[in-house]
Amino acid sequence: MNFSYLIYEERDEVGILTLNRPNALNALNNEVFDELQSFLDSFKQSINVRVLIITGAGKAFVAGADIKAFQDMTVQGGYDFSEKGKSVFRNIAQLPIPVIAAINGFALGGGLELALACDIRIANKDTRLGLPESSLGLIPGFNGTVEALKQVGLGHAMYLMMTAGGVKATEAYELGLVQKLAEADQVLDNAIDMAKKIAKNSPNALRLLKTVLREGKEMTRTDAEAMESREFGNLFDEKQTERIEGVNAFIEKRKPNWN
Repeated sequence: MNFSYLIYEERDEVGILTLNRPNALNALNNEVFDELQSFLDSFKQSINVRVLIITGAGKAFVAGADIKAFQDMTVQGGYDFSEKGKSVFRNIAQLPIPVIAAINGFALGGGLELALACDIRIANKDTRLGLPESSLGLIPGFNGTVEALKQVGLGHAMYLMMTAGGVKATEAYELGLVQKLAEADQVLDNAIDMAKKIAKNSPNALRLLKTVLREGKEMTRTDAEAMESREFGNLFDEKQTERIEGVNAFIEKRKPNWN
């Protein structure tokens, strides 16, 4: 896959996607979104990668959308740009494997929205994260209002968006926006270590966990509990070879072979 703004590599069962527009702090524009979508279309065919890491080149993860593009944007153009970003981020969230955001530097605006589309976030403890759109006379456009509300609740979401200044990664960790902190030069290494730990587990169980957790947060508690019981029971079908292998490996005191 040849891209202008993306770099992709694989290390064993871990894929690493780097947004590579460092001179613009990896700012998002239509071209970047188009390349991300092309990558996702191709990546779905990969059968070897069990965890995907997304990170940024240089000193930023993603510093937001490309503000220069907003100067002459029309109402329809703004709507289309919002919908394009949402579609790409939704497709990231719906990948059947775990996705880790390795937040090496600033994650602001669309950058934080990209991170929120991932399943787990590891951040440089000295960086900042935020949704500063209100300082530009704007609001988040790539599901930031929706995801922040679900991740941290109404009060914290209001605080993040209305103050616009962003928060230190340590505060983002306390709010639950970030799951792990790391030294600046160790963010990617930490993400790779976590990805390898995740990849040791049943691929089918990981896919199912992602589905149950993401769909469950949209349901009532009753419906979410029913889904959990249903999917748990389905794993005892005789065709569920990974469950059979996992249980047998535990009893036989060996590592499971997930094929």
